[in-house]
Amino acid sequence: MSSSVDPGHFFQTDASEATRARRAAKSGNKEGNPIVLQSKILNAIADPFSPDSIYIAESASCIRRINMETRDTKTVYRGPTAPVTSVAIGGAGGNTIFGGCWDKDIWSWDKNTRAVGRRYKGHSDFVKTVICARIGDKDCLISGGADAKIIVWDTATGDRLHVLRDKSDNMMAVQDLALDPVDSTPTGVLLVSSSSDPHIRRWKIGLTSASQVLDTDISTEGESAKDTILEHETSVYNVIFSGDEEDEDLWTASADGSAKCLSRGKNWDVEETYTHGDYVRAVVATADWAVTAGRDEDVKIWDRSTGKLCHTYAGHYQEVTGLVLLSDKKVISISIDGTIRSWGLDRAALDKARIEREEKSKGVVKEEKVVPKKSLMTEDEEAELAELMDSDDE
Repeated sequence: MSSSVDPGHFFQTDASEATRARRAAKSGNKEGNPIVLQSKILNAIADPFSPDSIYIAESASCIRRINMETRDTKTVYRGPTAPVTSVAIGGAGGNTIFGGCWDKDIWSWDKNTRAVGRRYKGHSDFVKTVICARIGDKDCLISGGADAKIIVWDTATGDRLHVLRDKSDNMMAVQDLALDPVDSTPTGVLLVSSSSDPHIRRWKIGLTSASQVLDTDISTEGESAKDTILEHETSVYNVIFSGDEEDEDLWTASADGSAKCLSRGKNWDVEETYTHGDYVRAVVATADWAVTAGRDEDVKIWDRSTGKLCHTYAGHYQEVTGLVLLSDKKVISISIDGTIRSWGLDRAALDKARIEREEKSKGVVKEEKVVPKKSLMTEDEEAELAELMDSDDE
């Protein structure tokens, strides 16, 4: 017997029915020149070998390379039978694609042949984030999971070099990882992690040792130790470094509704705050702009010189899960609505977008229907994925 995944075939509360109707109506827009796929898009990174391409992780159990210029979507890396939550590129010569998966493993593929390679097993819950690093003479993979573990792997052998947890054992599900480009060295990296609690942690990782960084905070009362950066009220979904090459600051996005720039020169105190207004899933920054996006479906562009909102791109009709800068003039957004959209960041593009929005609000511009493809997931899988994404939102 076949089962339906159409939410219209199931009991709906007034609120959920209104949300479904609103999203169906909003899906009619073509803002951001959407590329429409069949599944929810959970993560994206820039292709380090192509300025016009990105890699995405899909709930349809695959990783896909997207050329934003040609709109080619045919390069797909398959193998898992569960949603792929995250993607990274590394290994010798950058020739390996890695995907953190719902099945608790990290999958790998040859970038060129797309053949499945080694599977990295060690997490006891969903793998939420993966990044690659060169430590000493080894290419390494670093993963964070819903099991609150950070694991450092030798990519060539699959050996686990380190398994890290907060020394207080209070760390919750790991949400994101970033390498500090300033404090990392050829023999060891400085890793920053965020989690489902409000604390941002730092880790010093070498081949033979790894430990949590303990800072010393000098105050009038004397010396007090602190082992985390605490500037948010709840879950921190995204951490990135951005800025001048030798003085990159730490940017954060949180479920408290804000994105922040934490100043390296001020020992990670807040330098800039942008109040998006709902859970912020992603943040990127250029010299001129801060860009935030999240649960409210909007991509917001903030003028860093004034701290004020410059423009809101409102093309998505479900939660935005990631942002990728292709250049200082273009940002890419991904969403669980299954679309990938491109937004201009130069002032001419922003001015044009504002004019078009004003005309549309007056009924001048007629929308054309974008028909999303049917999800490949069952109703139970959709619910479980939603629980996975929102397990840190209490």
